[in-house]
Amino acid sequence: MAKIEVSGLGGFIRDQRDQAQMSLRQLAKAAEVSNPYLSQVERGLRKPSAEILGRIAQGLRISAESLYVQAGILDEREGDEAVTTAIAADPTLTERQRTTLLQIYAAFQAENSSSRKPHNNEQAEEPAIPESKDAS
Repeated sequence: MAKIEVSGLGGFIRDQRDQAQMSLRQLAKAAEVSNPYLSQVERGLRKPSAEILGRIAQGLRISAESLYVQAGILDEREGDEAVTTAIAADPTLTERQRTTLLQIYAAFQAENSSSRKPHNNEQAEEPAIPESKDAS
């Protein structure tokens, strides 16, 4: 199991909570955790489980994936950060929809990056230029 980086994670959660203009109490209630527990997580004193991280993410209306990345549970995905941030921040999507969209996006990226790389013995063929006929 990956080691949870609690100090950076707590600061990230606090920043997200501040951006969402939520009090500690409001987030604790939304995530169904106690105020003291959430405070300890934000200060880096507690290591929340993946389940608790998911509930905090849901309370913040961000993707659980972003918290898992901050916690060191998942590796950060490559790609256009603006796209993944927009998906994660969209309040009209459910957590399941966000996760599904991020998975689809990652699959398309993987497919496209593998199709761009030529295989070892293959050379890129130049398109044939049609011969022009003179009307002389």
